[in-house]
Amino acid sequence: MTHSSISKWLAAAALVVTAPLVSANQAELDKLIDNPNYWATPSGNLAGHRYTELDQITNKNADKIQTAWTFSTGVLRGHEGGPLVLPASATGLKGDTLFIHAAFPNNVFAINLDTLEIVWEHAPQQDYDTVVPVMCCDTVNRGLSYGDGKIMLLQADMTLKALDASSGEVVWSVVNGQDIPESKGGPLGPEQGATNTQAPLVVKDKVMVGCSGAEFGVRCWMAAYNLDDGSLAWRAFSMGPDEDILVDPQKTTHLGKPIGKDSSLKTWCAGKDDSNWTWNKGGDCAKTSDQWKTGGGSVWGFTTADTDLNLVYYGTGNPSTWNPVVRPGDNKWSMTMMARDIDTGMAKWFYQMTPHDEWDYDGVNEMILVDMKVKGKERQALVHFDRNGFAYTMDRVTGELLVAEKYDPAVNWATHVDMKTGRPNVQERFSTRQQGEDTNATNICPAALGSKDQQPAAYSPRTGLFYVPTNHVCMNYEPVSYAAGGSEYVAGQPYVNAILSMFPAGVVEEDGTNNLGNFIAWDADKGKIVWSIPEQFSVWSGVLATAGDVAFYGTLDGYLKAVDAKSGKLLWKFKTPSGIIGNTNAWAHNGKQYVGVLSGLGGWAGIGFAAGLEKDTDGLGAVGAYKGLDKYSRLGGTLSVFSLP
Repeated sequence: MTHSSISKWLAAAALVVTAPLVSANQAELDKLIDNPNYWATPSGNLAGHRYTELDQITNKNADKIQTAWTFSTGVLRGHEGGPLVLPASATGLKGDTLFIHAAFPNNVFAINLDTLEIVWEHAPQQDYDTVVPVMCCDTVNRGLSYGDGKIMLLQADMTLKALDASSGEVVWSVVNGQDIPESKGGPLGPEQGATNTQAPLVVKDKVMVGCSGAEFGVRCWMAAYNLDDGSLAWRAFSMGPDEDILVDPQKTTHLGKPIGKDSSLKTWCAGKDDSNWTWNKGGDCAKTSDQWKTGGGSVWGFTTADTDLNLVYYGTGNPSTWNPVVRPGDNKWSMTMMARDIDTGMAKWFYQMTPHDEWDYDGVNEMILVDMKVKGKERQALVHFDRNGFAYTMDRVTGELLVAEKYDPAVNWATHVDMKTGRPNVQERFSTRQQGEDTNATNICPAALGSKDQQPAAYSPRTGLFYVPTNHVCMNYEPVSYAAGGSEYVAGQPYVNAILSMFPAGVVEEDGTNNLGNFIAWDADKGKIVWSIPEQFSVWSGVLATAGDVAFYGTLDGYLKAVDAKSGKLLWKFKTPSGIIGNTNAWAHNGKQYVGVLSGLGGWAGIGFAAGLEKDTDGLGAVGAYKGLDKYSRLGGTLSVFSLP
């Protein structure tokens, strides 16, 4: 046998040995996901539907919902994410168990659903003074994940832990980013401004985790760790050389065309007065700079995956620094949808939604995977509601752009998306770059926190509609140059260089109060709002759609609401202990359907309350927009659970 033949035989043998383990991990997870009695992954399934087949609670009886029980996490900061619910067969515990997390310091609780007893608690030890000051938008954590008998916790200090589901003991622990070599800008951690707020995603034999820190000049990434032992499988940076972003320039495509060698670097152009820079021509410049090395591209949203296609989907955040004058070009691949091979991390396709971002329109929001008819043709689709105010329907196999329409009528920074080039048609008067240095561009819609931030939407296969929690907020934006006192990059120090103030985009017609949010039903084929419910404050919670044709969502002033999924008619509401920025999840126990939601005011919209900020421009501009919340809510950290009598 030749050396080549031996190598091929060994490779094939390795596949034979490892395949059953991988299949067993995914098979167990698939079985749990398919059972509506449990909630086994952050978004309900790997496709991000946030939908339950449970139908005890319907649009006919939802008005009878009542409180079943509550649980306090003991932490008074913003609570995003939601619980997992798993059976004894997965955890090794007696009976069904609910697992819930807290904001920093990220305690994890296992609660027996028969007795409501705390079976175990894991209390991480993190350094407050090192970590919290570099968490840009509150000390939130977006949840846990499960795989192979382990509860996965991604701590704020970048530590990824696998906890034994039966005991809470640490099975393995790694520090995401500490293994990055100096040649690639590492190691990276809180000292350099890097933190983690994301819910990990377990898919096959991998644990997918990203990175936060664009506001501190961190060049971020998506990493995959092996579920068995925590060893690194791959890491793909958001920008940099092809070898860093895991791109094959002849195979990875952007709108169906190969992206070309070093496609990320060639659009980070040197010199703020470079005459080759132009928005419309894509920012090709004669030379590159090192700006990309502190270029941002955070990855902190909810991740989805298609195991049949063997692809994981996620979005990247804003380029750094915010002031766009100092980083001409498209700044690839910030603000980008990414489709990567689950096993290797190699990119299949990219789509950049906001080239040369000038407004902090992070592209990290979830990618919802739905098989549906688009423009009369059956598609394996991907639907994404971007911070920039446009909803995109893509072919998730090829990356083809199918639909791109505004999902908030207030959006004005761009008139439309060119369906051939995929580029937004930017309105010059709202462009912070084209206004010149230190010019305050006014009345830009949406504000930096977007028409939707991290709060995940839901999809109902019964109605074919997407249910979207939205913000209805505009802003004034002043980029700050270095000459006017802006900051040069210093590791671990804020690297924003912009001053923002935010305000409502409209008023509720009935009573004249502010209208800072809407809850909408969206048709992803037509690119149209089917119905919309105006809210005084942003709808910052994750949505739940159900087989009972009910959609649940929460508001910043603390109401959990149930509406008819077909008409939007209000069926029921309940005032929880604090503002809701958590997600609504569902499960069944002893034959009864339950709905649970985390309340705890905070996150970017509530950062003024959570961190004690007062100036209108504090909290990266959010404090002024949400001042009125103090009449309705205070800090908290409570899981509220509801059911029928």
